[in-house]
Amino acid sequence: MEPILLIVSSWWWIAPAAAGAGAATYAGLTTRSRRARRLELDAARAEESRAYRELVAAKARVRTAHADMLATKSRTTAPPSQAAAARRELQEAKQLEKTASLELRASRSRVKAGYEQYRAATAQDPLPIDRLCAAHDAVNTRWLAYETDVDKALAYPQMTDPRHPATIVFLRAQREALAMRPTLRDRVTPQQFLEYRIAVRHLEATFAEAERQAGVPGAARPTSAGATAAAGLTAAAAVLAEIADRLPALIARIPPPRTGEPPAGRVP
Repeated sequence: MEPILLIVSSWWWIAPAAAGAGAATYAGLTTRSRRARRLELDAARAEESRAYRELVAAKARVRTAHADMLATKSRTTAPPSQAAAARRELQEAKQLEKTASLELRASRSRVKAGYEQYRAATAQDPLPIDRLCAAHDAVNTRWLAYETDVDKALAYPQMTDPRHPATIVFLRAQREALAMRPTLRDRVTPQQFLEYRIAVRHLEATFAEAERQAGVPGAARPTSAGATAAAGLTAAAAVLAEIADRLPALIARIPPPRTGEPPAGRVP
C-alpha cells in the first residue's frame, strides 16, 4: 500500500496537467476553425478599412486642389495655362473622390454579405480559402483543356499562343495568382486572403477575355460576382470621367436666353 501512496503523492500533478493540455489543444483547434470560417468576413472588413482610408485621402486631395485653384485665381499675374491646370487637377481629385466613395460602398456591401454568409455557414461547408483555391484550380483546369485536348487546340490555337496579347495577360495573371496562393491554408491572414482573392478574380477576368478574343462560344459571360462588381466600378468611373470632361463643352454650347422672344413651346 505504501508504494502506491508514494507513487500517487509523487505523480499526482500528471492528471491535471494532461487535462489542461487537452483543454488548451481543443480551444486552439476551435479558435483556429472559427478563424478560418470567418476569414472572408475579416478580409472584407480589412478591405472596408482600406477603402475608407483611401476616401479620406481623396477628400484631402480635393481640398488641396481647391485651395490651389483659389490661390491661382487670386494671383493676377498667373498665366491662363496655370489656372487651367489647377482646374484639371481639381476635376481629377473630385473624380478620384467619387471613385473612392463607390469603392467604399461596395466594400460595405461585401462586409454585409460576408457576415450573412458566415452566419449561414455550417461545419460541412467548405472553408473560404478552400472555395477560393477551388476557383483557382477550376480556371487552371479549363486552360489545361486547351493544352491536352487536340480538338480544342486546333479549334482555338490562340489560347496556347504565348505571343498573343490576351494570352500574355492571362499567363501573367496565372503566375501572379500562383505566387499569391498560400501554402499553409490554416495560417492565412485576412490580408493574404484579400490579395489572393484579387489575384484569382483577375485571373478569371483575363481568362474570360482571352476566350472571348479567341472566339470560344459563351466566353463573354461574367465569371464571378467579384469581377462583375469590379467591372461595374470601372464602368461607373469611366462614365463619371467622361461627363466631367464633356461638361464644360456642353455648357459652352448652350445658347444665351433671348429676352425679345418668348420661350420655346409657349404661345405669345
